[in-house]
Amino acid sequence: MSTTDSVQETLNAVYVDESRRVLATLIRLLGDFDAAEEALHDAFRAALEQWPRDGVPANPRAWLVSAGRFKAIDAMRRKARFDALDEVEDEAKLGTVDPEAWTDAESVEDDRLRLIFTCCHPALAPDAQVALTLREVCGLKTEEIAQAFLTPAPTLAQRIVRAKGKIRDAGIPYQVPEPDELPDRLDAVLRVIYLVFNEGYTASSGATLMRHDLSAEAIRLGRLLVELLPEPEAQGLLALMLLHESRRAARTTASGELVLLDDQDRSLWDRKQIAEGVRLVEQALTSPALSERTRVEGRRFGPYAIQAAIAAVHAEAPSVAATDWNEIVGLYDVLLRINPSPVIELNRAVAVATRDGAAAGVAIIDAILGRGELEDYRPAHAARAELCRQLGNTKEARTSYKRAIALARQEPERRLLERRLAELSK
Repeated sequence: MSTTDSVQETLNAVYVDESRRVLATLIRLLGDFDAAEEALHDAFRAALEQWPRDGVPANPRAWLVSAGRFKAIDAMRRKARFDALDEVEDEAKLGTVDPEAWTDAESVEDDRLRLIFTCCHPALAPDAQVALTLREVCGLKTEEIAQAFLTPAPTLAQRIVRAKGKIRDAGIPYQVPEPDELPDRLDAVLRVIYLVFNEGYTASSGATLMRHDLSAEAIRLGRLLVELLPEPEAQGLLALMLLHESRRAARTTASGELVLLDDQDRSLWDRKQIAEGVRLVEQALTSPALSERTRVEGRRFGPYAIQAAIAAVHAEAPSVAATDWNEIVGLYDVLLRINPSPVIELNRAVAVATRDGAAAGVAIIDAILGRGELEDYRPAHAARAELCRQLGNTKEARTSYKRAIALARQEPERRLLERRLAELSK
């Protein structure tokens, strides 16, 4: 491999690992999303030209931040001269000028957290919060986000543009909120972090089941949030992500085929992540509520902590048969009271089916579908198909499998459903 090829390979790896961190710091330094994005691209173009000649710097991230900032400032100065201004005396208008601003490790590490709180500001619509965070914090392409939202890409792009404009025009500060403001801002941040995790844990579409970069980033953000605000729900969300992530190695075969929970090799589960997740669940369910909001609502924990408790029961069971399904159903009952949702009702139906028999589960799912809910939700039809298969109702199972396949956007899931459908004919 030539030196140029080696540097190109290194640069590609740096882009994957560091580009969103570089962008977050550039937004802080320049105070503008669009200027920071342009500076990010300019920095990588400069690296492509200079690194093959000068070598890869010892700290690629700091080099890229520095290069991007100075190129942005040069561009601003050129524009100022074009506008007939000989000098720009107030360099604060050109972004942060402190030469140490991008070398302070703690400040730079907090930039991602600053960015997510900015993207999740209550002045933005909920859909815009999620879209902007996935685009700016996680680097998802507009088309990928649009698929996750089942929204046309041009509509999604306009949503992101409007969100950036709102941040700029309203002067929304690029900072972590003050302690007394944090609880009110927490729900939106938790929701967005979990959506990012879900996109990594089970990609919304495509040829591969998982995107480890996204789920790992969501867990990192979750850890930062727990350090910043150790609320029960923040602990619960981190626990939930860790407990799901612990099963990653067992979720696919060597060839990339999906393996369902019942069929997974539990020896492959990450016991270190499980232990950490279980400890966080215990903290979330037993620690006193820390925020005034939580006390007013009269509860110490919320949906994430309960979902984490359900995941912990699964994680600690040596097998499906040894799982305490009565406890899981009871936890789903609590979760439904806290957060009524047809999706949660569907998950409870699957647990009821395991505890009480497939017919009981089908009855619940049919009631949900009969209300006109979850008609376009693939897992509802896949679960119904599986339970009908267990009951020997081949005709209904086949109908539900076909509906689930038609709704599948993720190739490993589609192949699994097609295999199950084919097995009905044997």
